[in-house]
Amino acid sequence: MTTEVRVPTLGESVTEATVATWFKKPGDTVAQDEMLCELETDKVTVEVPAPAAGVLADIVANEGDTVGVDALLANISASGDATAPAPAAAPAAAAPEAAGSSTDVMVPTLGESVTEATVSVWFKKVGDTVAQDEMLCELETDKVSVEVPSPAAGVLAEITAAEGSTVEANAKLGVISGSGAAAAPAAAPAADAAPAAASKDIANAPSAEKAMTEAGLSAANVAGTGRDGRIMKDDVARAVAAAAAAPAPTPAAPRAPVAANDAAREERVKMTRLRQTIAKRLKDSQNTAAMLTTYNEVDMGEVMALRSQYKDQFEKKHGVRLGFMSFFTKACCHALKEVPEVNAEIDGTDIVYKNYVNMGVAAGTPTGLVVPVIRDADAMSFAEIEKAISAKGKLARDGKLSMADMQGGTFTLSNGGVYGSLMSSPILNPPQSGILGMHKIQDRPMAINGEVVIRPMMYLALSYDHRIVDGKGAVTFLVRVKEALEDPRRLLMDL
Repeated sequence: MTTEVRVPTLGESVTEATVATWFKKPGDTVAQDEMLCELETDKVTVEVPAPAAGVLADIVANEGDTVGVDALLANISASGDATAPAPAAAPAAAAPEAAGSSTDVMVPTLGESVTEATVSVWFKKVGDTVAQDEMLCELETDKVSVEVPSPAAGVLAEITAAEGSTVEANAKLGVISGSGAAAAPAAAPAADAAPAAASKDIANAPSAEKAMTEAGLSAANVAGTGRDGRIMKDDVARAVAAAAAAPAPTPAAPRAPVAANDAAREERVKMTRLRQTIAKRLKDSQNTAAMLTTYNEVDMGEVMALRSQYKDQFEKKHGVRLGFMSFFTKACCHALKEVPEVNAEIDGTDIVYKNYVNMGVAAGTPTGLVVPVIRDADAMSFAEIEKAISAKGKLARDGKLSMADMQGGTFTLSNGGVYGSLMSSPILNPPQSGILGMHKIQDRPMAINGEVVIRPMMYLALSYDHRIVDGKGAVTFLVRVKEALEDPRRLLMDL
């Protein structure tokens, strides 16, 4: 029986990819879900796992070939030959563990375009007894934290990736011994290091080599993010963009001298991957988009009265509290229908209009800012929105958001008001073209019908990409949000 290996779905608006690297060759034995090859698109790098265990019978699409979605990449034979090559490689590794079976603890799949992680903490130490699925360690990527469960019950015989070390996708983290002999594998770390070092010699992606030649860059000037540090096409694009954006000959200013008594009271802490990514993405957003912010203010009296009137009935029926976020989400979805360019994105020389709203909701966590996405928010009821926000908020606070939870957003809400912010200019979350900043509700004197009255007011700030959103569209969007919040009945009548 033969199983076909085909190109997976590559993402919105992506129809083809380049085969960057094959990790296996014909005749190699492969396990189910073991990575076979890496594809490179104009946006992300995609790893292709084996759909079944067996032997890689043949490779149809070679490195450097361009393939479309669902194209045939290779065939895996599920014949009895699949077990034949295994003993040849086994004796050397099996000798130290002869007394009992052992199971390698491997880095799990980290998500699309994530190729490495940092080991942040080990919950167990060598010699500890562990149960199957018990958490062994936690990895930190530039987007999420990933817990690694024990693949089997036994004893943690070896830790091959210490806290603070950087590991690649599918790298070995440790060894679980099925017997009581925890010390046996400890003598082998040097042997494991050699293959890891040798793997750095794997060639860069063909499309990256071509792009470097065209840009006049050497590999030494490009930081590779692919498997084993190989350079991918988007790495070259980033290097070219960074070179173009860098100010001419002005070197980075050195750190100012610090007095000895001050230095003794300082603490130097390495930035987490998440914080580094936040810093890079925000700066990239400033460098790329023609970002502008427009402001307005909204009288929150009607929303507050409606919420006060129905909050108890709402919570009793739906099991979730009625907050302000569902009103803002509904108001933004309503306004985005009228001004669709705020919900669009730029892809090269094209504008991609989204006929749906995946609402990103920025959330502060102890490790940094994350933006979980509420999918198809425009089709949700108030209760569904509140439940979704509550669930994603809990995952964010617990550090358990997955890659899928934060992908595909088309517009973002950022509520600085929960921290007391009165007014701010939010930064775009690329590739999105709009983000609405909410702020503190504060009583202010307002002139209404010729009289001064005290009203609960909130400043709203819309930051937008002026490349595709004109000032008229941005102001219209903000006015529609204001109108919907000051008279929530408009939402019910789609006015």
